Amino acid sequence: MCGIAGWVDFRQDLSTAGNTLAAMTDCLVHRGPDSSGLWMSRNACLGHRRLAVIDLPGGAQPMLTTDSAGDVRYSISFSGEIYNYRELGAELAALGHRFDTRSDTEVVLKAYDQWGLKAFERCNGMFALAIWDVRRMMLVLARDRLGIKPLYYHAYPGGLIFGSEPKALLANPVFKPRLELQDLPTLLNPRLLMAGETPLANLEQVRPGHIVTVTDDGHHEQAFWKLRSYRHELSFDQTAAHCRQLLETTVAEQLHAEVPVGTLLSGGLDSSALTALAARSDKPRSLAAFSIEFVGDETDFTPSPLRPELDNQYAVLAAAHLQVDHRRIVVDPNAFDEVYDEALTARDLPSLGQFDVSMLEFFRAIRKEATVVLSGEGADEIFGGYPWFFNDSVVGRPTFPWLGEGPRLTDLLVPGIRTKVRPKEQEAERYDALLASMPPAPPGESALDRRMRRVLFLSLQGPLQYLLDRKDRMSMAVGLEARVPFLDHRLVEFGWNIPWQTKVAHGREKDVLRSAVADLLPAETLSRAKSGYPATFSPEYTRATLRSVRNILRDPDSPLGFLFDTRRVAQLLDQEGASLAYASTAQLVTPIVEVDRWMRRYGISFS
Repeated sequence: MCGIAGWVDFRQDLSTAGNTLAAMTDCLVHRGPDSSGLWMSRNACLGHRRLAVIDLPGGAQPMLTTDSAGDVRYSISFSGEIYNYRELGAELAALGHRFDTRSDTEVVLKAYDQWGLKAFERCNGMFALAIWDVRRMMLVLARDRLGIKPLYYHAYPGGLIFGSEPKALLANPVFKPRLELQDLPTLLNPRLLMAGETPLANLEQVRPGHIVTVTDDGHHEQAFWKLRSYRHELSFDQTAAHCRQLLETTVAEQLHAEVPVGTLLSGGLDSSALTALAARSDKPRSLAAFSIEFVGDETDFTPSPLRPELDNQYAVLAAAHLQVDHRRIVVDPNAFDEVYDEALTARDLPSLGQFDVSMLEFFRAIRKEATVVLSGEGADEIFGGYPWFFNDSVVGRPTFPWLGEGPRLTDLLVPGIRTKVRPKEQEAERYDALLASMPPAPPGESALDRRMRRVLFLSLQGPLQYLLDRKDRMSMAVGLEARVPFLDHRLVEFGWNIPWQTKVAHGREKDVLRSAVADLLPAETLSRAKSGYPATFSPEYTRATLRSVRNILRDPDSPLGFLFDTRRVAQLLDQEGASLAYASTAQLVTPIVEVDRWMRRYGISFS
């Protein structure tokens, strides 16, 4: 995994912009601590920070290809992993291409030379990349199918800048960060963001499964992958067997690395299945599995619909059953204050509070032993694991099911702001727009399957990107590469078309997945209900969060406090309880604290 940055401009000479490109690239040193490189030309320049995982001595970037006269044809800056690069390389070699390295980056570059923009359809992996095509005077930006790897850009008349994280663009004076009041709902709840959106005006992301081409005529976007629906004809047993086959293939592919590989192990179904399959592979001789705990869990923990019990005993049980080296990492919530600024720097956008901080500390500890980890994101979205999937009153309503029935922060805005922002209307418009983009159901599908396909599709959008963004930023902040086997596009495509009754056969969520790995896991794991990423329930942390919100609302210098109805917020802070969407009141109001902190830190205000 790496960090990429760059700049194209068709109106000015960039060959002397080395200092600016270096500043953009140096911002990403955490993503690529092993080496760096810059490539400059008149109209385009690319920067790269490398985390060496494959072909340690030979994969330096930006990587170039030249013609017979020695002139550069293409330059690439690539972040990610192409898991089928060896197969692609063999196919390209048979077509006459010669390779100077063993890296997947060179395979991508030769694939582009052979197939042009069609090359990305052949790539199985997670990636974000930029290719400068010298002959066509064209920049190509591409992002993997599910948006596992980030790629931000800012387009302006005559040019475009891009980078793996917003900080790379903020280092270029071309980009001026700006907020618009209309973006407040997505600022307070990033799960509402549509593909490609960010809370900042004129800062976009390449949409998952899309290509952006940039020429003197401007920038244009096209899809190279979309979900498609078809009628599922397999029996339950055949479906489970095919899921198993896909998982075995995917895990084996994603274990390939020339550095230590581990897994994240919560003791839940998804992480235990990945750990079991990784442990059975003949590639790793000794697999380390990492779990997270909090100081004070034994006394402070409070069950919620999304996290009904602690992970500890299940992680220990699974590790013993699978005979892997288990590393229990204990995080102290009392030390969170020391890490908040680092988590905010890693994000460049509003942090997720304790969830970012604890994950950052978790990954920092893992990085001492591993460079790559396998993680279970995507399984719940594909196979139906979240509790709201089974709440008829939620999934039957024409709105986002993952918002639950609890309050929204936008409910607490002062009336005048709420009228301007129109949060309920915005929510409805986004909901309708997403459903309009959903692949049509196959003929003959039942009403229940159509309804649950809609629920699953909505969960594969903003909520999944929300999880992937967090995992990417916090892992790459410490130079750790997180791979997500459940989001292999072949498994996603197959899972998308499994009927709901098959997914939850025998009255159990994700039953087809449970059946697919039943021979690998202990009975306690197979019967365990969904439990989300852990949060601390430290009373002191809760009190500090609520106190911070009250201080913001009283602070005349707060860039955010004037927006909220202080009386209504005070009433909410005095309540306790959990909903499907939030474990506690403190978790619900955390975005107020984090958005305020971010706006002050970056000097951003509403325009």
